[in-house]
Amino acid sequence: MNVLISELWQGSPPRNARTTTQTYILSLRKLIDAAARHAGVADDAKKVLVTTSAGYQLRVPADSVDASHFERLANVGHRARERQDYAATARAFAEALSWWRGPALVDVQAGRRLRIYAQRLSEIRLNALDCRIEADLRLGRHHELLGELSAVTAQHPTHEGLVAHLMLALYRSGRRCEALEAYQRLRTGLTEKLGLEPAPALRRLHRSMLSADQATTDLTETWQATHAVPRRAVPQPRIPADVAAMPWSASLPN
Repeated sequence: MNVLISELWQGSPPRNARTTTQTYILSLRKLIDAAARHAGVADDAKKVLVTTSAGYQLRVPADSVDASHFERLANVGHRARERQDYAATARAFAEALSWWRGPALVDVQAGRRLRIYAQRLSEIRLNALDCRIEADLRLGRHHELLGELSAVTAQHPTHEGLVAHLMLALYRSGRRCEALEAYQRLRTGLTEKLGLEPAPALRRLHRSMLSADQATTDLTETWQATHAVPRRAVPQPRIPADVAAMPWSASLPN
Protein backbone atom coordinates (compact mmCIF):
# COMPACT_ATOMS: atom_id res chain seq x y z
CA MET A 1 0.00 0.00 0.00
CA ASN A 2 2.84 2.39 0.79
CA VAL A 3 4.22 2.02 -2.74
CA LEU A 4 0.83 2.84 -4.23
CA ILE A 5 0.43 5.86 -1.97
CA SER A 6 3.91 7.08 -2.91
CA GLU A 7 3.07 6.72 -6.61
CA LEU A 8 -0.21 8.59 -6.27
CA TRP A 9 1.09 11.51 -4.22
CA GLN A 10 4.79 11.38 -5.15
CA GLY A 11 6.14 11.50 -1.63
CA SER A 12 3.71 14.07 -0.18
CA PRO A 13 0.59 12.11 0.78
CA PRO A 14 -2.27 13.63 2.78
CA ARG A 15 -2.98 12.31 6.26
CA ASN A 16 -5.96 10.32 4.99
CA ALA A 17 -4.02 8.83 2.05
CA ARG A 18 -4.77 5.21 2.96
CA THR A 19 -8.52 5.83 3.22
CA THR A 20 -8.50 7.85 0.00
CA THR A 21 -6.63 5.07 -1.80
CA GLN A 22 -9.19 2.52 -0.64
CA THR A 23 -11.92 4.81 -2.00
CA TYR A 24 -10.10 4.96 -5.34
CA ILE A 25 -9.93 1.16 -5.42
CA LEU A 26 -13.67 0.93 -4.76
CA SER A 27 -14.34 3.35 -7.62
CA LEU A 28 -12.07 1.38 -9.94
CA ARG A 29 -13.90 -1.83 -9.12
CA LYS A 30 -17.21 -0.19 -9.96
CA LEU A 31 -15.79 0.86 -13.32
CA ILE A 32 -14.49 -2.66 -13.93
CA ASP A 33 -17.91 -4.14 -13.11
CA ALA A 34 -19.61 -1.66 -15.45
CA ALA A 35 -17.17 -2.45 -18.26
CA ALA A 36 -17.66 -6.19 -17.74
CA ARG A 37 -21.45 -5.83 -17.92
CA HIS A 38 -21.17 -3.73 -21.07
CA ALA A 39 -18.97 -6.39 -22.67
CA GLY A 40 -21.23 -9.21 -21.53
CA VAL A 41 -18.47 -10.71 -19.39
CA ALA A 42 -19.14 -12.28 -16.02
CA ASP A 43 -15.91 -11.07 -14.39
CA ASP A 44 -16.09 -10.07 -10.74
CA ALA A 45 -14.14 -6.86 -10.15
CA LYS A 46 -12.75 -8.24 -6.89
CA LYS A 47 -11.17 -11.07 -8.88
CA VAL A 48 -9.65 -8.60 -11.33
CA LEU A 49 -8.42 -5.99 -8.85
CA VAL A 50 -7.54 -8.29 -5.98
CA THR A 51 -6.92 -7.38 -2.35
CA THR A 52 -3.81 -9.12 -1.02
CA SER A 53 -1.94 -9.04 2.26
CA ALA A 54 0.57 -6.70 0.62
CA GLY A 55 -1.92 -4.32 -1.01
CA TYR A 56 -3.64 -4.80 -4.36
CA GLN A 57 -2.92 -6.74 -7.53
CA LEU A 58 -4.37 -6.30 -11.01
CA ARG A 59 -4.96 -9.70 -12.58
CA VAL A 60 -5.87 -9.63 -16.27
CA PRO A 61 -4.72 -11.82 -19.18
CA ALA A 62 -1.61 -10.48 -20.87
CA ASP A 63 -3.33 -10.62 -24.27
CA SER A 64 -5.87 -8.05 -23.10
CA VAL A 65 -3.15 -5.38 -22.78
CA ASP A 66 -1.82 -3.56 -25.84
CA ALA A 67 1.70 -3.29 -24.39
CA SER A 68 1.82 -7.07 -24.16
CA HIS A 69 0.87 -7.43 -27.84
CA PHE A 70 3.49 -4.86 -28.81
CA GLU A 71 6.34 -6.55 -26.94
CA ARG A 72 5.37 -10.01 -28.21
CA LEU A 73 5.37 -8.85 -31.83
CA ALA A 74 8.61 -6.93 -31.34
CA ASN A 75 10.23 -10.15 -30.13
CA VAL A 76 8.93 -11.90 -33.27
CA GLY A 77 10.57 -9.15 -35.31
CA HIS A 78 13.90 -9.55 -33.54
CA ARG A 79 13.91 -13.30 -34.17
CA ALA A 80 13.16 -12.74 -37.86
CA ARG A 81 15.96 -10.16 -38.03
CA GLU A 82 18.40 -12.67 -36.55
CA ARG A 83 17.41 -15.08 -39.35
CA GLN A 84 17.93 -12.25 -41.88
CA ASP A 85 14.33 -12.69 -43.03
CA TYR A 86 13.78 -9.00 -43.67
CA ALA A 87 10.28 -9.29 -45.12
CA ALA A 88 9.11 -11.04 -41.94
CA THR A 89 11.09 -8.54 -39.86
CA ALA A 90 9.37 -5.57 -41.48
CA ARG A 91 5.92 -7.16 -41.11
CA ALA A 92 6.37 -8.07 -37.45
CA PHE A 93 7.72 -4.68 -36.41
CA ALA A 94 5.07 -2.84 -38.44
CA GLU A 95 2.35 -4.84 -36.69
CA ALA A 96 3.97 -4.22 -33.31
CA LEU A 97 4.14 -0.48 -33.93
CA SER A 98 0.49 -0.42 -35.02
CA TRP A 99 -0.47 -0.90 -31.35
CA TRP A 100 0.82 2.59 -30.58
CA ARG A 101 -1.50 5.61 -30.72
CA GLY A 102 0.81 8.19 -29.13
CA PRO A 103 3.34 8.47 -26.28
CA ALA A 104 3.18 5.77 -23.61
CA LEU A 105 0.72 6.58 -20.80
CA VAL A 106 0.26 10.08 -22.22
CA ASP A 107 -3.08 10.57 -20.44
CA VAL A 108 -1.85 9.32 -17.06
CA GLN A 109 -0.37 11.49 -14.33
CA ALA A 110 2.55 9.17 -13.66
CA GLY A 111 4.69 8.85 -10.58
CA ARG A 112 8.27 7.60 -10.54
CA ARG A 113 7.50 3.95 -11.25
CA LEU A 114 5.09 4.62 -14.07
CA ARG A 115 7.53 7.10 -15.62
CA ILE A 116 10.20 4.37 -15.62
CA TYR A 117 7.76 1.94 -17.21
CA ALA A 118 6.71 4.47 -19.85
CA GLN A 119 10.35 5.25 -20.64
CA ARG A 120 11.07 1.55 -21.08
CA LEU A 121 8.17 1.16 -23.52
CA SER A 122 9.24 4.26 -25.45
CA GLU A 123 12.78 2.94 -25.85
CA ILE A 124 11.50 -0.43 -27.06
CA ARG A 125 9.25 1.39 -29.53
CA LEU A 126 12.13 3.49 -30.89
CA ASN A 127 14.27 0.38 -31.29
CA ALA A 128 11.40 -1.39 -33.08
CA LEU A 129 11.03 1.57 -35.43
CA ASP A 130 14.78 1.56 -36.14
CA CYS A 131 14.72 -2.17 -36.92
CA ARG A 132 11.61 -1.92 -39.11
CA ILE A 133 13.11 0.89 -41.18
CA GLU A 134 16.37 -1.05 -41.54
CA ALA A 135 14.42 -4.05 -42.86
CA ASP A 136 12.46 -1.86 -45.28
CA LEU A 137 15.71 -0.38 -46.59
CA ARG A 138 17.12 -3.85 -47.16
CA LEU A 139 13.95 -4.61 -49.15
CA GLY A 140 14.56 -1.60 -51.41
CA ARG A 141 11.76 0.60 -50.07
CA HIS A 142 13.86 3.75 -49.83
CA HIS A 143 11.43 5.97 -51.76
CA GLU A 144 8.52 5.07 -49.48
CA LEU A 145 10.58 5.79 -46.35
CA LEU A 146 11.64 9.35 -47.13
CA GLY A 147 8.66 11.14 -45.59
CA GLU A 148 8.64 9.02 -42.45
CA LEU A 149 12.40 9.34 -41.98
CA SER A 150 12.32 13.10 -42.41
CA ALA A 151 9.72 13.34 -39.65
CA VAL A 152 11.31 10.90 -37.23
CA THR A 153 14.81 12.39 -37.55
CA ALA A 154 13.33 15.81 -36.83
CA GLN A 155 12.04 14.32 -33.57
CA HIS A 156 15.33 12.51 -32.83
CA PRO A 157 18.00 14.65 -34.51
CA THR A 158 20.99 12.98 -32.79
CA HIS A 159 19.83 9.37 -33.22
CA GLU A 160 22.64 8.09 -35.42
CA GLY A 161 20.83 4.98 -36.61
CA LEU A 162 17.79 6.87 -37.86
CA VAL A 163 19.90 9.58 -39.49
CA ALA A 164 21.94 6.88 -41.23
CA HIS A 165 18.71 5.37 -42.55
CA LEU A 166 17.66 8.79 -43.86
CA MET A 167 21.04 9.25 -45.54
CA LEU A 168 20.74 5.86 -47.24
CA ALA A 169 17.18 6.49 -48.39
CA LEU A 170 18.11 9.88 -49.83
CA TYR A 171 21.25 8.59 -51.52
CA ARG A 172 19.45 5.66 -53.11
CA SER A 173 16.75 8.04 -54.32
CA GLY A 174 19.33 10.07 -56.23
CA ARG A 175 19.45 12.86 -53.63
CA ARG A 176 23.11 12.67 -52.69
CA CYS A 177 23.47 16.32 -51.67
CA GLU A 178 20.57 16.04 -49.23
CA ALA A 179 22.05 12.85 -47.79
CA LEU A 180 25.32 14.67 -47.12
CA GLU A 181 23.42 17.60 -45.61
CA ALA A 182 21.65 15.19 -43.23
CA TYR A 183 25.06 14.02 -42.03
CA GLN A 184 26.24 17.58 -41.49
CA ARG A 185 23.13 18.41 -39.45
CA LEU A 186 23.76 15.39 -37.26
CA ARG A 187 27.44 16.22 -36.84
CA THR A 188 26.64 19.82 -35.92
CA GLY A 189 24.07 18.69 -33.36
CA LEU A 190 26.44 16.19 -31.78
CA THR A 191 29.41 18.53 -31.58
CA GLU A 192 27.44 21.54 -30.32
CA LYS A 193 25.29 19.70 -27.78
CA LEU A 194 27.57 16.88 -26.67
CA GLY A 195 31.07 17.70 -27.91
CA LEU A 196 31.15 14.40 -29.82
CA GLU A 197 31.84 13.30 -33.36
CA PRO A 198 29.55 10.83 -35.16
CA ALA A 199 30.28 7.14 -34.68
CA PRO A 200 33.06 5.61 -36.82
CA ALA A 201 30.56 3.56 -38.85
CA LEU A 202 28.58 6.68 -39.68
CA ARG A 203 31.73 8.53 -40.71
CA ARG A 204 32.58 5.63 -43.02
CA LEU A 205 29.11 5.83 -44.52
CA HIS A 206 29.62 9.55 -45.11
CA ARG A 207 32.97 8.97 -46.81
CA SER A 208 31.41 6.27 -49.00
CA MET A 209 28.74 8.70 -50.11
CA LEU A 210 31.35 11.31 -50.93
CA SER A 211 33.31 8.96 -53.18
CA ALA A 212 31.27 5.89 -54.11
CA ASP A 213 29.28 5.10 -57.23
CA GLN A 214 25.71 4.25 -56.22
CA ALA A 215 25.48 1.66 -58.97
CA THR A 216 28.42 -0.38 -57.69
CA THR A 217 28.47 0.12 -53.92
CA ASP A 218 26.06 -1.39 -51.44
CA LEU A 219 25.98 1.45 -48.95
CA THR A 220 23.45 -0.39 -46.82
CA GLU A 221 26.14 -2.86 -45.84
CA THR A 222 28.63 -0.05 -45.15
CA TRP A 223 26.42 1.18 -42.32
CA GLN A 224 24.22 -1.71 -41.27
CA ALA A 225 26.91 -4.36 -41.09
CA THR A 226 28.83 -2.27 -38.57
CA HIS A 227 26.13 -0.80 -36.35
CA ALA A 228 23.87 -2.47 -33.85
CA VAL A 229 22.56 0.06 -31.35
CA PRO A 230 23.25 3.80 -31.67
CA ARG A 231 25.96 4.83 -29.22
CA ARG A 232 23.92 7.47 -27.52
CA ALA A 233 20.58 5.73 -27.46
CA VAL A 234 19.19 6.03 -23.94
CA PRO A 235 19.78 2.67 -22.23
CA GLN A 236 16.79 0.79 -20.97
CA PRO A 237 16.41 1.83 -17.33
CA ARG A 238 16.56 -0.69 -14.55
CA ILE A 239 13.01 -1.56 -13.65
CA PRO A 240 12.07 -2.03 -9.99
CA ALA A 241 10.80 -5.53 -9.31
CA ASP A 242 7.34 -4.23 -8.48
CA VAL A 243 7.13 -2.42 -11.82
CA ALA A 244 8.59 -5.03 -14.16
CA ALA A 245 5.30 -6.84 -14.73
CA MET A 246 3.12 -3.74 -15.13
CA PRO A 247 0.49 -3.07 -16.20
CA TRP A 248 -1.20 -6.45 -16.47
CA SER A 249 0.18 -7.95 -13.26
CA ALA A 250 0.95 -5.01 -11.03
CA SER A 251 1.68 -6.07 -7.50
CA LEU A 252 1.68 -3.16 -5.10
CA PRO A 253 3.46 -4.24 -1.90
CA ASN A 254 3.72 -2.47 1.41
